Amino acid sequence: MPSKTNEKAFEDHIERYFIEQNGYKGGDPHEFDQHFCIDKQYFWQFLETTQKAELDKLRDRPDWQRLILERLDRKIKKDGLLAVLKKGLAIDDAHLQLLYRNAYSDLNPEVVELFKSNIFSITRQVRFSESESADSIDMVLFINGIAIVTFELKNPWTGQTIYHGRQQYMKRDHTEPIFNFARCLVHFALDPDNIEMTCKLAGKGTFFLPFNKGYKNGAGNPPKDGIKTDYLWKEVLTKDSLTNIIQNFSQII
Repeated sequence: MPSKTNEKAFEDHIERYFIEQNGYKGGDPHEFDQHFCIDKQYFWQFLETTQKAELDKLRDRPDWQRLILERLDRKIKKDGLLAVLKKGLAIDDAHLQLLYRNAYSDLNPEVVELFKSNIFSITRQVRFSESESADSIDMVLFINGIAIVTFELKNPWTGQTIYHGRQQYMKRDHTEPIFNFARCLVHFALDPDNIEMTCKLAGKGTFFLPFNKGYKNGAGNPPKDGIKTDYLWKEVLTKDSLTNIIQNFSQII
């Protein structure tokens, strides 16, 4: 039996958990740049706070911020976001780190502090298209202002299930920057009972994989009171877990 929750309450619950329990910041959808797929506020805040000296090497260039964004966009298109997060971005004699890795232990205080300087954020109702201004994604996760994960949330109690989330993704224009392959790491369709994921949108040819825990050697999730899929934000997408996935387990094949 599906969990009783409406879609707005579902979004409220997830956003609140990310902010209050996972330490994410809340994002402003108006800060989203559709072309470069960044949260402008947090992207520049991260770089100015952590790498001012590297930015200083570029500030004398005409329209230096645009230069950084264009180089970042070009590098992501060439090598994929995952490689850029791991290796950073070189622009002439400047090198910008876009994600500080997680420490394997507390023995290196400098690495621990650098990891803490990463800005993890979540934004609701992100209008992703420059041409179709009404189109939006339910939720997007960002690291240091860079879009990482998207969500489409559905509510069985108003006639919408994970099936409709999957269909919604398949109808998306995958030429939109945020839906380009290797631009975001993963796209999740979920309702309170089930989760499916894809890393590549390709219209009707999009292939989704279940992201459930399984139950008694079968599909789905174990029965529980409340939201069965809350392990996604309580376990998988915490700061430590998401960074660990990026550092050690994700690859483009």
